[in-house]
Amino acid sequence: MSSDPWGRVDETGTVYVRTAEGEKVVGSWQAGTPEEALAYFERKYEGLVVEIGLLEKRVKTTDLSAKDAQTAIEHIRHQVDEHHVVGDLAALSARLDKLVATVDSRREERKAQKAKQADEARSAKEALVTEAEELAQSEQWRSAGERLRALVDTWKGLPRLDRKSDDELWHRFSHARSAFSKRRKAHFAQLDAQREDARKAKERLVAEAEALQNSTDWGATAARYRELMADWKAAGRAQREHEDDLWNRFRGAQDVFFAARSGVFAERDAEQTENLTAKEELADEAEKLVPVTDLKAARAAFRTLNERWEAIGHVPRDARPKVEGRMHAVERAIQEAEEAEWRRTNPEARARAAGLTGQLQDAVEKLRKQIDAARAAGNDAKADKLSKELEGRQALLDQALKGLEEFGG
Repeated sequence: MSSDPWGRVDETGTVYVRTAEGEKVVGSWQAGTPEEALAYFERKYEGLVVEIGLLEKRVKTTDLSAKDAQTAIEHIRHQVDEHHVVGDLAALSARLDKLVATVDSRREERKAQKAKQADEARSAKEALVTEAEELAQSEQWRSAGERLRALVDTWKGLPRLDRKSDDELWHRFSHARSAFSKRRKAHFAQLDAQREDARKAKERLVAEAEALQNSTDWGATAARYRELMADWKAAGRAQREHEDDLWNRFRGAQDVFFAARSGVFAERDAEQTENLTAKEELADEAEKLVPVTDLKAARAAFRTLNERWEAIGHVPRDARPKVEGRMHAVERAIQEAEEAEWRRTNPEARARAAGLTGQLQDAVEKLRKQIDAARAAGNDAKADKLSKELEGRQALLDQALKGLEEFGG
């Protein structure tokens, strides 16, 4: 007969384990000594200890689900309750009870976390829907379209809500995108229709211009060409792939006619030389408008000069590229000034610049307060570190303020 604090073996080879409720039969051992019997069942007990320890670690350090953890606990508890081991079974039961409490606590934590994540996801999706509905009314087709695509990517990255809420929000979100797409499609369809009308109108003008190019009725034909040019400008732009070809044909037909007229009226060279002088004087006046300081005045002045230019008539053929090039250079300068003015007064760009400046100002003010607090607390190392960060933020702020000045304040 052999025994230890947690078990014993009687003379028949029956092994017992001691519990608070009394001795329980563990099993029977006939193959060796009682000491070997106790050692065998103690090893089985240590196996349960190790198994519980591993489960405790998994519960604390992994994302083991509460359901799986509970199943594992019940499996081990069943082995403990069957008492086929020798050791402190009450200690094992206590550890399992504590583990159950831990799993329940983790279950509640995860439940609360999921509820929080659901609230955050709902708020995020509601914000996406609100922005999408605002963008649906925009006429900034490219930027709004790109932003809506970005919102879709953001939506896909958010967790799903309950089916009813998610479907309702998605319906609003999808409806806003569809409304924008419908408006954009209608806009470009109308634009395409206008360009197609312009193409047909310009094809008719080209056909007439080419029909007139061999005319010798110089005065009437030249007048008609001027009318055709006015009609051309009023027709608007055709599709890009047609515009240049139509213009080249239209201008080519005029060139054929005016070249022939110039050949026939060679005696008018003197008049054309005078025209050249007059146009060079106009080019001199036009060049004084550059650099553009008063866009409105420059535009009006150039329009007047251009009307006088058109009224002057032709210049010698070999001199035309140079003198026209001077006027075109001034016209391009005014157009560039118009584009710069548009960019400067662009409310979207101004808003972005103002927003960035405000964020940087807040960041600089926050850093200054943190530095003062660190100095007051005697933490000079932290204050010095924050001061270096402040230098960088201040440099960005100075740059942003300078950029904002370009928008007029």
